[in-house]
Amino acid sequence: QVQLVESGGGLVQAGDSLRLSCAASVSPFSSFAMGWFRQAPGKERNLVATTNWSGGGTFYADSVKGRFTISRDNAKNTVYLQMNSLKPEDTAVYYCAARYSGVGYYYRAVDYEYWGQGTQVTVSS
Repeated sequence: QVQLVESGGGLVQAGDSLRLSCAASVSPFSSFAMGWFRQAPGKERNLVATTNWSGGGTFYADSVKGRFTISRDNAKNTVYLQMNSLKPEDTAVYYCAARYSGVGYYYRAVDYEYWGQGTQVTVSS
């Protein structure tokens, strides 16, 4: 059974940093494109960042470009989201997602096959 387990969320102040982790039971992990999405109350689930199988290809939403960094450690079956200079508008539930893919990465939530349960990130002003 495929499991994605996020951790690292919490309550921080504006300007602070957090690092989210997602441990994946998918195998082989290196065959999966990985993404981070977020969903604020009453809003759609939107892409934050995505990476291809190697981590060499990445894509970011404009709202987080330059502040967030997605990375992966295929030896640990884990993908990370380093979030710096956090803003109140970053407040949301953050979800990890996986899609079996030989190459490339994916932008839409519907393109992902597996999802984690989400972790709350709250940024106070």
